[in-house]
Amino acid sequence: MLFGRLTERAQRVLAHAQEEAIRLNHSNIGTEHLLLGLMKNLKELLQSIRKFNITEDKVIEEVEKLIGHGQDHVGTLHYTPRAKKVIELSMDEARKLHHNFVGTEHILLGLIREMKVLQQEFCNLDLNITKDVHKL
Repeated sequence: MLFGRLTERAQRVLAHAQEEAIRLNHSNIGTEHLLLGLMKNLKELLQSIRKFNITEDKVIEEVEKLIGHGQDHVGTLHYTPRAKKVIELSMDEARKLHHNFVGTEHILLGLIREMKVLQQEFCNLDLNITKDVHKL
């Protein structure tokens, strides 16, 4: 992958995504796990969504309802095709901004581009996520 270009915080996001997949007994790291990893690392995002009375716990609860818990985790975790796409889109976002690194903000923008469902979920929570991300 692109670990050499990832900032330390972005690397932590991917590590937390892996931890979340293991915690939920999933055999793959998906876009939802990336969201959970971001939630653990983006204080600015958390502050932004709190303005709308949305808590980190509420987001985690909604994601867990959406993806559920798996059976016992076995073996090596791999990224799903959509999660890989998010990482590719993150690199694209960094390039668009003329950055030579991929940070958490790029991962979030890549996730938003890939996950129309996520944007719909946030719309259901009365949050225009794209507008708030650009404020960060």
